[in-house]
Amino acid sequence: MECGPVLPDSLVLEIFLHLPHDVVLRAGLTCRQWLAVSRDEFLWKELFYSYYHIPRSVPRHPAAISWHREFKRLFDCIPCVEVQTLKEHSDQVLHLAFSHRGHRFSSCSKDCTVKLWDTEQTDGNISLVHSSSMRQFNWGYTQFSQFNADDSLLLVSGVYLGPHHSSSGEIAVISLENYTLLSRVRNKPYDVFGCWLNETHLISGNLHWIGNMTSCSVLWLNKAFQDIESENVNVVKRLFKIQNINASTIRTVMVAHCRRHNNPDLLLDYEAQSQARRLKGQQQKHHQPLLFDLGTSGSEEEEEEEQDAEEEPNHREARGSARPAARLPTPTMSGLEQVLHSRNNVGSMELQIETHVAKVMGRAHTKTPDCSLIQPESEDGEDKTYLLFTTGSLTYSPHQIGIKLIKPDQMTTSGPVLGEERSSDEFFDSLDHVIDIHGHIIGMGLSPDHRYLYVNSRAWPTGCVISDPMSPPPIAEEIDLHVIDLKSLREERRSLRAHRAFTPNDECFFIFLDVSRDFVASGAEDKHGYIWDRHYNICLARLAHDNVVNSVAFSPADQELLLSASDDNTIKVWRSPRMVRLAHTAARPPRPRSLLPSWLSRHKSVGSVNGKP
Repeated sequence: MECGPVLPDSLVLEIFLHLPHDVVLRAGLTCRQWLAVSRDEFLWKELFYSYYHIPRSVPRHPAAISWHREFKRLFDCIPCVEVQTLKEHSDQVLHLAFSHRGHRFSSCSKDCTVKLWDTEQTDGNISLVHSSSMRQFNWGYTQFSQFNADDSLLLVSGVYLGPHHSSSGEIAVISLENYTLLSRVRNKPYDVFGCWLNETHLISGNLHWIGNMTSCSVLWLNKAFQDIESENVNVVKRLFKIQNINASTIRTVMVAHCRRHNNPDLLLDYEAQSQARRLKGQQQKHHQPLLFDLGTSGSEEEEEEEQDAEEEPNHREARGSARPAARLPTPTMSGLEQVLHSRNNVGSMELQIETHVAKVMGRAHTKTPDCSLIQPESEDGEDKTYLLFTTGSLTYSPHQIGIKLIKPDQMTTSGPVLGEERSSDEFFDSLDHVIDIHGHIIGMGLSPDHRYLYVNSRAWPTGCVISDPMSPPPIAEEIDLHVIDLKSLREERRSLRAHRAFTPNDECFFIFLDVSRDFVASGAEDKHGYIWDRHYNICLARLAHDNVVNSVAFSPADQELLLSASDDNTIKVWRSPRMVRLAHTAARPPRPRSLLPSWLSRHKSVGSVNGKP
């Protein structure tokens, strides 16, 4: 019932503009007029930009329906509520990987096991379905895993306990039908990790030292089953052989299948964002994230909003950042001990001469690159498959992204084992494209459509000059999250910041990140995981652990489900406030309804119609 004098809509709107968003939502439940004003698009546009501190030059997400819905998406759909902690690992958990369907995920750990988990339990909880120990194969620990395209095979990468100072790893392929081991492939250095090229073939690496600071990396294509059907069928074929100088090596290989068409879900335009950031100036320190109180908000229906208004909103506990506890020693430099040993026995002049000779020999014996391969794709071009990896040319710390096009005839082991089209003098393959990050790269992840590559790095000082490849520059504690457009093969003009790392250059370890349709997440050494919105370039949530967070993973079936793995030996499961609320609503028993009052009321109405008292 409407009562009392009614304020003009313009005055109510002006009042609402000075109120917090949650107060506006509650005020909208007062009367019809206030409800209509509380849904005003201009109001929610102003609340959106002011609450999230987004430059007004940044447009609304192209898929957004309204400013009100967009505010709720960032406020209510971020997986920031801890709902479960998995403690089955007995040591540091290093990596997480979801299946493509999202029904299962795998975890790797310093306890040398790879575990498989089920996400489709009827009670909504995640449960362990299988665990395999790799110690019987002389592994030190498992470090990475990946499902093939049809989720029938699991690639598991680990560190192999070979001779002293060994940097060898091994890749195992496990059948997900009966959990049998199908094949094992040596992988050197171990931090190449390995990856799937397609459903049946995987890529591994090998390293050959040809000098004190010069080596070559060979990338191999391996058939997952390793079953020789006939003597004419190969199970392995060399893909590329690339020269390394200044003690650098190829690491962290991954495959990107780049489509010729754009994905309409997200078209990044950071030019306006970067200009707005420059105009805004240095008002805040870069390493301090913008964190928002993403409690529960109203639902899509007015009835649910009324119920939610009666309850206290849930708020996430924000723990202060602290320097993490000491991480257990982990070998991180691929063959670095060998280089340091050689350096102690060889003078600096001899090492400089070796590098100069290696460059001259490399130019003379490297296959000429195909310039057409690095041309940006046009809309009517063809799909391309890129091999991406970290490398370097100035020092042993990985500071460059190498890109190599994989041709269709290279995607199978059929044909000559070493059947590259090269002359006898062409020892090495050239890189098709190189992007220098100007810092130590410590993580990479692809967007779901493989359009964008996200890179974690710790920057070198501006203007630094590297004179000694074995003495890389100091690195920043702040981690920059760069974005590379694989369609234009260039880096976008912005980077995300919020997370931190403290280990020095010679002790850096990999911090795995993951990308969903709308969000990107990463671990950090400050005992937290972080979530950003990909479109608005803002940090939305910080996920607390008791130690370093090594890996995060979004469910490909539901980006409101996120996992985080930590040195505290746990895996935490995070869901959005919206999903938590819906789960509680589904679990709540239905309210008992009395049939007698409604029957009496209905009977009385019928009697009145018939003229009865």
